[in-house]
Amino acid sequence: VCKRMDLVCQRMLNQGFLKVERYHNLCQKQVKAQLPRRESERRNHSLARHADILAAVETRLSLLNMTFMKYVDSNLCCFIPGKVIDEIYRVLRYVNSTRAPQRAHEVLQELRDISSMAMEYFDEKIVPILKRKMPGSDVSGRLIGTAPVFSEVPGPSAALTTMQLFSKQNPTRQEVTKLQQQVKANGTGLTALKREISELRIKVQEQQKQLQDQDQKLLEQTQIIGEQNARLAELERKLREVMESTVGNSSGSGSNEQSPRKRRKAVESTDCPRKSKRLRNRK
Repeated sequence: VCKRMDLVCQRMLNQGFLKVERYHNLCQKQVKAQLPRRESERRNHSLARHADILAAVETRLSLLNMTFMKYVDSNLCCFIPGKVIDEIYRVLRYVNSTRAPQRAHEVLQELRDISSMAMEYFDEKIVPILKRKMPGSDVSGRLIGTAPVFSEVPGPSAALTTMQLFSKQNPTRQEVTKLQQQVKANGTGLTALKREISELRIKVQEQQKQLQDQDQKLLEQTQIIGEQNARLAELERKLREVMESTVGNSSGSGSNEQSPRKRRKAVESTDCPRKSKRLRNRK
């Protein structure tokens, strides 16, 4: 393959991926501007399927970005699967041109298949080769390999182009050192986060133990309260029985006290006619 043609195609593929990302962002902004703010109202909106499809495309773009662009930014390769770019464009144009699109899994079936195959092939076949070129000055091997294309031009322009290529090596090394520093900083941040997570887990376990102890105490207190309620009910029953017995005794004593009075009245009533007869006989 002509190396000049190879460079042009690589540049077009990289620019195509960046352009499709921008086009997706534009489409997503337009759809979100028309959607209501509430999540419950979005589900019943006419643009709900549009938003679902664009969200699925966004996740697919992020996966492709994480898979390829690390090596593209290091000038080790280009964004290889151009068919994926064409399929993303097809999906986005379909979403913009139709008012009632199909479901997301039906529209994105082809995109998911070809993008997953491209990422799997890249990870399995191409990444092991690229990792050999990652450390040290091998990062710029691709640029050095392109020097003979420009060396065919006679005169001092060839020297200038080679100097330009060698001058491009220093920023890449600086970027590598910056990345290493960022990796170290991220490592320290991860250790701190792990420590905090372990401390939080210990606190959560202690709180769980405290909650279990409190639950046990609540159960014991409820049992004690139940026993006290049973005792109170028993005491109330006994008190009721005592009250009923005292009321019965008082009623019986009252009837006994009234009986001699009645007897006296009966005797007096029997004596009254006798006294009247005696008075008459005297007269």
